[in-house]
Amino acid sequence: MPRPDLQPVTDPSDERLADYVSLTDVALRSKHEPAKGLYIAESSTVLGRALAAGHRPRSVLLAPRWVPDLERMLASLPPDDLTVPVYVADEPVLEAITGFHVHRGALAAMHRPALAPVETVLQAARGGAGARRVAVLEDVVDHTNVGAAFRSAAALGVDAVLVTPRCADPLYRRSVRVSMGTVFQVPWTRIDPWPDGIALLRDAGFVTAALALSDDSITLDALVADPPERLAMVLGAEGHGLKPHTVAESDLVVRIPMAGGVDSLNVAAAAAVAFWATRVPA
Repeated sequence: MPRPDLQPVTDPSDERLADYVSLTDVALRSKHEPAKGLYIAESSTVLGRALAAGHRPRSVLLAPRWVPDLERMLASLPPDDLTVPVYVADEPVLEAITGFHVHRGALAAMHRPALAPVETVLQAARGGAGARRVAVLEDVVDHTNVGAAFRSAAALGVDAVLVTPRCADPLYRRSVRVSMGTVFQVPWTRIDPWPDGIALLRDAGFVTAALALSDDSITLDALVADPPERLAMVLGAEGHGLKPHTVAESDLVVRIPMAGGVDSLNVAAAAAVAFWATRVPA
């Protein structure tokens, strides 16, 4: 098998590395990556999952000891993937380029796939049988929480994740890393407009359950005791939770029973609890 196009790099200011410069600047990356149609995959594990999902690299930047791992990952891919430049640099150079210690010594600038329409994502789930459990992340702005929610969704059988227009980017570097690459396993797209998109979910046969505190809420236990065939669970932003209009438009308001004087959970923890409680057989 031909070897990847390995190119040694010793200068952190090398113009070929523009995609990787100052990756710690959230404002820069959130605008820079989507504008260029890119996202950054960090670590060989994440890169492997991205490649397995059919995503394709624009370039790879890694430390010398991770070259064998990369060669194994590329072995089963089309020959064209061997033509992308693979920049090889010692770890101090990697840190000077990116501004942080590179986890497991590997990064890749990946081409963003086009997002599918909501209807397509819902219909394609479960081998074409259609989604039965869907999560909606409303304006969750913390990338760590988005990544954690995706990891729980993948582990607990959620068929798809829909993110609202103001929700943090699931393909942002920190989201991808926290998810351990599961953002590539769970089908997702943006639902826009929102909360008008609740009508679209209803037309697709989903009961929409807003996870929130309200006087007319039911417990998660009550929901599980008589679960709908198709359920969309809506989780809100850190701090303020779901918008009042979203709660009003949803079919149900559901609360997680609490003890110890605690009234709510972090959105990522709440997602894991709700996903586990409402899971259905594969």
